[in-house]
Amino acid sequence: MMFAVAGLLALVTGLVHSILGEVMIFRPLRNGSLISTTSSAPLAKRTIGILWATWHLVTVFGWAFAGILLQLAFAPQAASTTGLVVTAIVFANVGGGLLVLVGTKGRHPGWIALLAVAAFAWFGVNAA
Repeated sequence: MMFAVAGLLALVTGLVHSILGEVMIFRPLRNGSLISTTSSAPLAKRTIGILWATWHLVTVFGWAFAGILLQLAFAPQAASTTGLVVTAIVFANVGGGLLVLVGTKGRHPGWIALLAVAAFAWFGVNAA
């Protein structure tokens, strides 16, 4: 059940993040195309923090995938597949949540959702 909550919460967080990012950040930057190819006025100060956090969030999530791949490559018997994947998910979401918290000084609610995903996943794998 905890995995289901964590998975659904991650899906909803991604959906809300994409929709709000399109509406609040990227729509004003467009010049009629999907991706703007022209320069725009400087971004709002509040936007810079979340862009910074998101930039590094990709790295943290990439590291989580790398951890899974390295474990599978070098010591596939060392951990169960479930434990390995959930550990990567927990660390990626904790790292991402902390980045968003720091990058936006807590003003962007994404950190709450990312840490909630981590908590539900952790409780799911550690439930007795």
